[in-house]
Amino acid sequence: MLNLSYEFSKIISMKIRKSFLGCMMFFGILINAVFAQSLNTFTNPLLPAGADPWCVYKEGFYYYTNTTGRNITIWKTNNIARLQSAEKKVVFTPPATGPYSKELWAPEIHFLQGKWYIYFAADSGKNIDHRLWVLENSSIDPLQGDWVMKGKLTTPDDKWSIDGSLFEHKKQLYIIWSGWQGDVNESQNIYIAKMSNPWTVTGKRTKISTPELTWETHGDLNNPNDVAHVNVNEGPEVLVHNNKVFLIYSASGCWTDFYALGMLSAKGNANLMDAASWTKAPQPVFKQSIENSVFAPGHNSFFKSPDGKEDYILYHANAKAGQGCGGFRSPRAQKFTWNKDGSPNFGIPFKEGEQLHLPSGN
Repeated sequence: MLNLSYEFSKIISMKIRKSFLGCMMFFGILINAVFAQSLNTFTNPLLPAGADPWCVYKEGFYYYTNTTGRNITIWKTNNIARLQSAEKKVVFTPPATGPYSKELWAPEIHFLQGKWYIYFAADSGKNIDHRLWVLENSSIDPLQGDWVMKGKLTTPDDKWSIDGSLFEHKKQLYIIWSGWQGDVNESQNIYIAKMSNPWTVTGKRTKISTPELTWETHGDLNNPNDVAHVNVNEGPEVLVHNNKVFLIYSASGCWTDFYALGMLSAKGNANLMDAASWTKAPQPVFKQSIENSVFAPGHNSFFKSPDGKEDYILYHANAKAGQGCGGFRSPRAQKFTWNKDGSPNFGIPFKEGEQLHLPSGN
């Protein structure tokens, strides 16, 4: 009986071990599958907070920045979807006082003519003083070397200016920005001007968009210390595709849930300094998705996947209604496609936490 009991216990023990090993193998396969999926996907938001996101890709790395309001920080990563673990560095802290000491907004980093440049808006503590400013760095790596103040990027007529962005088209460098026609805060328009070098605007400015459509004019401030209402076109960014130039901009006040992206388009061989060359889309091309809990998406930029085969939009948005222009805005990215007429198709903003494929080539 003892021997039979021993043999029986051995058999039971072996079955238990096999069952345990089988379970371990199953869970191992499951964990590996989940881990593999996590390596090949990402979720939004890319950071807990960060308005006006911008990135540029150069020689294997994305250089990212967003509005902090108090300094300019650059993130460096070979995978834009992994910003939270990316190397980062504060590259510019403004002086305590002066014309560019407060409210640093919408920085952009560009590599032009062999050097790095950062363009940003700032003021002295009074919004009416907002103007554009330029930093320069001759280092190969923008996280190294010295960022020096190149000076004020004076736009024609020297009026209130924010959200400056540069692009080159047919060997001509242009700047686009959001600004006032005069000295009163009543409407933010989109302007364009030519540049003779990365820090000098030349010639006159041309107004190519003003907020006039219903969806562009949500802008009640409800602030007794400010004007009652402001119509907004801001955050202009350019896409060139199939010999067409598309300018994507943000419309309505960022303090409203109606903040959305609009689009201007021009033929590739058109005179971009002629307002008549630009056609405005009648409806927003990217807007809030109540069902996905994405509110006030806007102030975007664009990037390509590391292999250059996919196009992505990078934008900020709120997770709840009524969160406005504050620190709740977070950066998000998603792939977009192209319509038959050559225009971009951004779709609808994806909800937070949805698994999205990493850009191809990572």
